Amino acid sequence: MDTQSTTTKTPHDNPLDHIYDVAIVGAGPAGLSAALWLARLLHDVVVIDSGEPRNWKTHGIHGFLGHTAICPADFRKASRQQCLEYGVKFIDDYVESAAQCSTNNNFRLINRDHHDIFAQRVLIAAGLRDNWPDIPGLERCYGSTIHTCPFCDGYEARDSRIAVIGSGPKAASVATTLRFWTSQVTIFTHGEPVAMSQDLVADLTKRGIPIITEPIQFLQARYRTLHHIALEKAEDVPCDHIFIALGQHLPDGLVNILGCQCDDTGRIIVDSDFQTTITGVFAAGDITPGLQLAMRAASQGIDAAVAIHRSLSQQD
Repeated sequence: MDTQSTTTKTPHDNPLDHIYDVAIVGAGPAGLSAALWLARLLHDVVVIDSGEPRNWKTHGIHGFLGHTAICPADFRKASRQQCLEYGVKFIDDYVESAAQCSTNNNFRLINRDHHDIFAQRVLIAAGLRDNWPDIPGLERCYGSTIHTCPFCDGYEARDSRIAVIGSGPKAASVATTLRFWTSQVTIFTHGEPVAMSQDLVADLTKRGIPIITEPIQFLQARYRTLHHIALEKAEDVPCDHIFIALGQHLPDGLVNILGCQCDDTGRIIVDSDFQTTITGVFAAGDITPGLQLAMRAASQGIDAAVAIHRSLSQQD
């Protein structure tokens, strides 16, 4: 397809004064992949993004075929530029609220500056936000030796001393997964009571995964490389990597957007076409149930784009 012709397909200069075919909330792998493919399918697309990605300090996206640990910022920049070449419009802002118009079934999204954005279809691809403990030194090492996804960074932490911060079944799951790469895994509840069944605790003990409930005082690091965990009333514990396992939440402004139904983990329920419980509203990426991997999110964005294209084609 000729890039120049698609770039001039949407001649309007003000992206806030237009009815788009599709409005995409979020510019991560899912949102950008969907935007690119929808534009290639000759749809008029706008992407609204807050500019606060989940992996804001991660050094590299691991396991993304064709990219060797590409920095997330570089990935977003290159992907965004590619979308611009196909005529995709971008609005750097938050979506504060959204509703379906009663007259024509279009959707109205309102950003932080109270501007209206209208579209026939909406794709929510804003990802999730991780819950973080209040521990001095944590922010300094995030992205280098502190992580959230065992599948994304477990290989890079292989044969090292790993701490998992959390107190519930999610911490147990992360710790058990990390045992594939190292035999030195310890769960730290950071002063919280152990919220696991006796059977689960027994299984962790059997696997050689101890649980420490002592509150963490601070994290000691050298040049963003974790060195040890300082406890309040116990000896320091040497540590090379930390994985946070405290759960996640939807981004601010998306908790009640359009009334999409969520599962018990807080992620948006979708069907096989990535359509939510609201007709015309789709979701893709980490905000939907399943593995939270960049490559999977990008694939879901393409699947959602094709489904949206078909729904618009049937409407026409």
